[in-house]
Amino acid sequence: MKKYLDLCETIIEEHRRVFHKLDLTELSQFLNELIKANSVFIAGIGREGISMRSFAMRLAHLGKKVYWVWDDTTVALLPGDLFIVADGSANIPSLEHMLQKGKKAGAKIVLITSDPKGSHKKYADYILHIHATAYLSRNLECVPTIQIMGNQFEQHLYMLADIIIMLYMDEVGLTPSDLEKRHRNIE
Repeated sequence: MKKYLDLCETIIEEHRRVFHKLDLTELSQFLNELIKANSVFIAGIGREGISMRSFAMRLAHLGKKVYWVWDDTTVALLPGDLFIVADGSANIPSLEHMLQKGKKAGAKIVLITSDPKGSHKKYADYILHIHATAYLSRNLECVPTIQIMGNQFEQHLYMLADIIIMLYMDEVGLTPSDLEKRHRNIE
């Protein structure tokens, strides 16, 4: 059990350090773009994608028109829309293809990444830099981790997305009961 407690304390400390490194100007820009967007389109791969899909769910609970790009019910991306792509390494080829398409469609693009100098930065109107270690990231300025294969970035992405939802609620005056009214009621 000592090993368990040691791992918990180390991982909590890692995330504390990552939270404190977040650029609040980048966060504010992201939140402003999110609020004013007509529709929000979200993409990510693997566990980063799982974190972002949960973010899409909460945005829907906020009443935002949101699309997880891999769903068959996703509509066309248009000017006035926001395309949010989580790519820890900023170098995943299939996401680059989507970023190219998003840019061509005229949407604003936010890249959430651990590597703001990665090759996909050229498509982003805004970057939200998470200083967590991501899988295959080449950025050496991230908080070091004892975890494997990008866990730190994926976990932090999930937690930060939940905090962004709370900030959004506060900014536009929503309450938890407003979100609960939009929760799926057919399960």
